[in-house]
Amino acid sequence: MSTPHLSVDRERCIGAGMCAMTAPDVFDQDPDDGLVLLLDADPSPAQRPAAHMAAGLCPAGAITLREPEPGDCR
Repeated sequence: MSTPHLSVDRERCIGAGMCAMTAPDVFDQDPDDGLVLLLDADPSPAQRPAAHMAAGLCPAGAITLREPEPGDCR
């Protein structure tokens, strides 16, 4: 079974922290610059709802969640 895959664009991130507050097992903030840190690019089934929500809440659109295509084998 294929799983969603996350990626982040630290250049686009504004450090709002919505991701880290919404999905703390998946995202954190860099203590030096406050920008997003991706902790888990392939979230577990339990983490996926929060990861989806965090991607949607990101004010800068710095989080991309790639859903697997039918037939994808990762």
